Parts: sequence; C-alpha cells; structure tokens
Amino acid sequence: MLPRDFIYLTGSSLRSHRLRSFLTALGIAVGIATVVLLTSIGEGVHKFVLAEFTQFGTTLIKISPGRTTTHGGSMGAFGIERPLTIEDAEALRQLPNVLAVVPVVQGNAEIEAANLRRRTTIYGAGSQWPRAFNMQVKVGRFLPADDPTAPRALAVLGSKLREELFGNSNPLGQRIGVGGNRYRIVGVMESKGTVLGFDLDDTVYIPAARGLELFNRNSLFEIDVLYAENANPGKVGDNIKRVLIARHGREDFTITTQQQMLEVLGSVLNVLTFAVAAIGGISLLVGAIGIATIMTISVNQRIGEIGLIRALGARQHQVLGLFLGEAMVLAAIGGFSGLVAGVGLAVLVHFAFPALPIHTPWIYVVLAELLAVVIGLAAGVLPALRAARLDPVEALRAE
Repeated sequence: MLPRDFIYLTGSSLRSHRLRSFLTALGIAVGIATVVLLTSIGEGVHKFVLAEFTQFGTTLIKISPGRTTTHGGSMGAFGIERPLTIEDAEALRQLPNVLAVVPVVQGNAEIEAANLRRRTTIYGAGSQWPRAFNMQVKVGRFLPADDPTAPRALAVLGSKLREELFGNSNPLGQRIGVGGNRYRIVGVMESKGTVLGFDLDDTVYIPAARGLELFNRNSLFEIDVLYAENANPGKVGDNIKRVLIARHGREDFTITTQQQMLEVLGSVLNVLTFAVAAIGGISLLVGAIGIATIMTISVNQRIGEIGLIRALGARQHQVLGLFLGEAMVLAAIGGFSGLVAGVGLAVLVHFAFPALPIHTPWIYVVLAELLAVVIGLAAGVLPALRAARLDPVEALRAE
C-alpha cells in the first residue's frame, strides 16, 4: 500500500463519519484542555510559592527552640529545655562563614501615633535584619547595633504603616506608642509586600530585647543565621549545633537550613501539581474509552471494506496500520484542539483572576500532545488487531 493510499483511506474514513470523528476528538480535547489548565494552575502556584520563599535568599539557617523529634523516655526535671536567648545569638556571630545573625521575636500589639490607634505586627529584631532578609531602608536607618541586652527605645516602620500614620510627612524623630511604651522612629523600610500571607509593610521593628519585654517572653521566636554562599551549609549547621550545645548542655533546639525547607516545600508542591494533573487524566481516560468504542464500531461497520482491501493484496500489518492511523489522527486532532483550548482558558482565567498565578511550561504542552497520540494508539490497538486478523473470504461473505 502506497503512502498516498494510506493517507487517502484514513482521511476518507474520517470524513465519511464526520460527527463520529468530531465526538471522538472532542473527548480527547476536553481531557487535554483539562490537563493543561490544571497543570498550569498547579505549576503557577508552585513557582509563586517558591519565588516568595526564596526572595530572602537561599543561605539562611533557622534555629527554633525545642526539638521537633524526640527519642527515649521522659527525663523529668532534667528534660526542661532552655530558651533561645539574645546571648545565644551573640555567640553565633563569632562562627566562621557567618555573615549575619538575627534574633527574632514576633507578636501583635497596639500602636499609637498622632491620635491614631490600631493593632499591627511587631517584630523584635536584631540590627542585621536588612542584610539577612535582603531588605532595604528607604528613609533613615535600621535599628543600630546597641547593647543587645539593653537597647534604646527605637523603632523602624514598614512603608504601609508609615503612610497610614504620617502620610507624606517625615516621620524620623517622631514618637510612636507600641504596647504602651514610647519609641522614637529612626527609619522607614522599602516596600516588600506580602510574603506567604505576612504583610511586611504593615509592621513595626523594635529591638529584640524590648520585644521580649513587650510580649512577656523568655525565649526568642527564632534565630536566623545568614552564611556565605560558598560555605557548606552542613558544616555551618554543625558549628551552630556545637556552640549551642555547649551553652545549653544538650540539644534542645532545632536547626533547619533553607535547602531543607525548600526540599520539603518543593515535594509538597510537586504532589499538588501531580494531583491536579491526575484529575485531568480522568478526562483523558474517558476520551481513550471513547476512541476504543468508536474504533470497535468502525471495524464492525467496515468488515466488507476490510475484506476487499485484503483481497486486493493488503497485508495484515497494513490493515493494522490503517486503523491505528485513524485512531492516532483522531487523538492528535483532539489533542491539538485541547491544547489551544487549555492555553486559552489559562489566559482567560489569569485575566479574570490576576491574583491567581498561572504558568504553562511548553514542555507540558509538547508532552500533552504526545500523550494524546499515545492514548489514541493504545485505544486503537485491539480494534485494529481484530480488523487485521479478519479472514478476507469471511469478510467479503459478511458484506
């Protein structure tokens, strides 16, 4: 059978049953469009969360009070954990490859300025906060490196809070009430926006020691350590562990590197992307069943045609290729239509909901089209084999 005859027979069969061909391709198109749209949303969320998480850099180590895993039995009074202190943070500054150490305590308190009063997030932080978290001071300066255990009552405002309290006027040197205590404003931060649900522009930064007093805590919320990019995070973590064990007497804290957090976050987001793709895959399964059903009906309706082709000299593998070709063409047409519809829907959803992150990788587009062809091939195998194995004489007699 010449290639042009193969193309002609395949095309004529599809054209002679237009409605059937359309409905078959539609099933695949719906499945592919669903897969493309859902994976675009999943991948968009994946990239958005990772970008939010890594905008502070990837060379941070977080130290939290308490162990996240335990072993052995109860130690009674000897099992009481020591708090993370400002002195612990100061001790870590001396370690090699450590660029910045930031003690952090966080809470919510009432602020008051110019007869305006409301609650907002308060960060008790060290002077190296801007360097550790890749933030910039817009006006004035950040908290100075005073005596960390007895700092002055100074405050730095987030850009949004500055605008609400002071408008376009200069807030430097003004007084602000934080939890009933008076603080002098020494700086305003550049806008950072919302990061993982936390509005860093609607905040007040005060010294960590005063934050502990304000929230009546004896332990820091965490200590963040910024290390050099060329340093080994495992070695830096081991050095931190060694110093804190020497100070606490045992390991009653948890060290988490940025790489560990990214790995956990990435695995969770990968599961999310896979889950939404699997939902779309159900539609593809329905489309595959539709192709198998239509091709089976087609074989039953074309037994006489198959007998005639075989009688004219067509071999089994040529008949097999003919029916597989029809199934693959139907799936390819449906897949391409689904790609166009899926990408178009993704664009429309993004315009309708700009806050929803959507990203369609081209590798997904290519894989989706290949998947459609493979589905068509797999769904058409059994009907095509049945057609190829028909006896020519019996097929002609059936006609």
